Amino acid sequence: MHYGVFIFPTDYSIRIDELARAAEARGFESLFVTEHTHIPTSRRSPFAGGGPLPKEYWHTLDPFVGLMAAAAATRTLKVGTGICLVVEHDPITLAKTIATLDMLSNGRFLFGIGGGWNAEEMEDHGTVFKSRFQLLRERILAMKEIWTKETPEYHGDFVDFDPMWSYPKPVQKPHPPVLLGGESAYTLQRVVDFCEGWFPRGRNADAILPGLADLRARATKAGRDPKTISTSVFAAKPERATLDTYTAAGITRSIFRLPSEGRDAVLPLLDQYAKLIQ
Repeated sequence: MHYGVFIFPTDYSIRIDELARAAEARGFESLFVTEHTHIPTSRRSPFAGGGPLPKEYWHTLDPFVGLMAAAAATRTLKVGTGICLVVEHDPITLAKTIATLDMLSNGRFLFGIGGGWNAEEMEDHGTVFKSRFQLLRERILAMKEIWTKETPEYHGDFVDFDPMWSYPKPVQKPHPPVLLGGESAYTLQRVVDFCEGWFPRGRNADAILPGLADLRARATKAGRDPKTISTSVFAAKPERATLDTYTAAGITRSIFRLPSEGRDAVLPLLDQYAKLIQ
């Protein structure tokens, strides 16, 4: 099993290039970052974690600019979104951004995605909350066409474009792996239908192993080899027993959370996590 870390990278936390170098030096496989383009002040959508919304949610860096800085500062560290709010992006420009990042990082990008929970945030981007997953599916399928075809085109209910040229193409073939977050049965079926990986949250630990069994059964039923679908536990509990259970279950990756704080708080915690992976 691989081990990674994730952080809400902000304008007041440890610099992401310094964090990336520190993570790579300590043997971590990957670094993931979150995304929120902005946070509306209305607070109509309740915070899924309960209580007030932490301020790092509206101080996050652009994930792709941040990950490019992380990739440029390292040689082997994989860089990923955890998660990218695809429903807040134009798929043509997002496909180019990701292909560029994958090319310049020499194929080290992991594309974690999700539908999002903040209705008013996505509404500011013109996205209807109730149909966000239909939109998500089409944008991902359209991006895969752009990444893999010489003259891609896509015609759907939400995404529609005629044949075009778009370069660069990703280094990873056929394209960077798409990892979908969530734990519901709908999520598991979507993973099988149009993704390469499942991205469950560690806070819902009781759902992970049953979900993994369900995912493998769904993949087999659909004619997909379950071994071709990765599982990355986001915000995994940094406990030896839990990690051993994940390893035995064949989980691909465990990702530990780092606080949005300065280097004096983050680096000692990184050292503590490193002891679990060595």
